[in-house]
Amino acid sequence: MPPLSLLHEETLAFLRNRKNLLAFSGGGDSTALFFLLEHAKIPFDIVLVNYQTRMQSDAEEEHAKTLATRYRKHYFIFTCKLPASNFEHRARDERYGCCETLIRYYGYDTLVTAHHLGDRLEWFLMQLSKGAGLVEMLGMKVYEERKDYMLVRPLLHLSKATLEDFLNKKELTYFHDESNDDTSVWRNRIRHTFATPLLGLNETGIAQSFTYLEEDVKRLLPEGSKRLGDLFICDRNADDLIAIRRVDKALKCLGKVLSKAERDEVLRTKDCVVGGRFAVVFDESVIYVAPFLKAVMPKSFKEACRKARIPLKIRAYLFISELDLSSLR
Repeated sequence: MPPLSLLHEETLAFLRNRKNLLAFSGGGDSTALFFLLEHAKIPFDIVLVNYQTRMQSDAEEEHAKTLATRYRKHYFIFTCKLPASNFEHRARDERYGCCETLIRYYGYDTLVTAHHLGDRLEWFLMQLSKGAGLVEMLGMKVYEERKDYMLVRPLLHLSKATLEDFLNKKELTYFHDESNDDTSVWRNRIRHTFATPLLGLNETGIAQSFTYLEEDVKRLLPEGSKRLGDLFICDRNADDLIAIRRVDKALKCLGKVLSKAERDEVLRTKDCVVGGRFAVVFDESVIYVAPFLKAVMPKSFKEACRKARIPLKIRAYLFISELDLSSLR
């Protein structure tokens, strides 16, 4: 299969004239994506986080440096040591934190990750087993807007087997992370017991099902939001499920992923500060989502907010960001 045919032209067109940062690990998925993007002449640099958890971690780091140098990419290496408890969650936070630091400092437009169809199916099955709705089960999307950048996942329609076939035919070097074989980890158990065998039965059909589901979600989740800086004003829906999904989407753009407990708190109070950082306030017809800030505000500004019926928790952000109150109407 020619390499260009593996990636959708729509995604390549989106990336072609942007400044892209590829999250690279040296594993098969990110290595395949590296060469697929390179063959398509997509500009990108790479970032690798070395968690120092395995014997081959340093070899992966050196390989990343060599590959970047050979193909004239800028590379960034972060090294850290994390506690063993809740490692996956901590590693994810560290990885995205490092990437977002680079994005802000160097002005990257996108963060490109190598999540593939298997990852998507794993997530779907994990959420299904916990009790979730369609939006939560789909989870990963090709394009996901974040606060300062667009998260792009070009491989969501391709299985790991397809990617490994591409790597082997091209005789490309990549590393295998043995920790992914540990079935005492729930995600790995889902992968090896259910997701991988299921993909082996009909990869094309599963990929097509996700395409149909994405279209269904668009119908379930009308936009209904206006963004001004880091302030989101969402149409309030009588259906709390649609309301919380709009809040969830706004907060994801601000870099915050709601836990179930936080979702429950938002719907119970309709006026709260999430994680000490973000204000979520339900008004009669709209929902305000903004960074929660504190500031000394003049009486004239407070009075203008009162007349405009701006919730208390939102006012400091409006004041500090100098947004025109009339733009909120």
